[in-house]
Amino acid sequence: MNTAALFLEFSRQKLLDQYWPRLRTCVESLSDDQIWWRPNEASNSVGNLLLHLNGNVRQWLVASFNRLEDTRFRPAEFNERHRIPGSALLEKLAATMRDAGAVLGRLTENDLLAQFEIQGYSVTGLHAVYQVVEHFGQHYGQIVYITKLLRSENLGFYRELDKTGRAD
Repeated sequence: MNTAALFLEFSRQKLLDQYWPRLRTCVESLSDDQIWWRPNEASNSVGNLLLHLNGNVRQWLVASFNRLEDTRFRPAEFNERHRIPGSALLEKLAATMRDAGAVLGRLTENDLLAQFEIQGYSVTGLHAVYQVVEHFGQHYGQIVYITKLLRSENLGFYRELDKTGRAD
């Protein structure tokens, strides 16, 4: 397997097999009130983060590599205050994640070397994929933290490391 294929497989695995299922588990464990809770106006709710992740993945990965028009309006993701049900937010993000999986499944080394204009930045395809995975991981971590804060329990995502710090 070449370097490009390894990078794409690892990116797909992190995004679709680790971050996304765990994020979904967190959100499914919260009430709609908890999904839209925020400690203060300088902080985002889980609901806002879900809208933001959907916009980011769709813009940077799905629209860019599919050469679709970029229709994202990023400020709306953070300004939303209507309590959209968690199930609707997850359904929308699930569709985006399916589209992202299809994109990651067909990319080649040439796609990673190609140039894109995304969000006013001139980037390579590799940059775009890396940005999506890293960005998703950052906000996934925030959602895990908020879930632990609201539920006061360990979510058990790393049970295999509890005994030795290494996967068995």
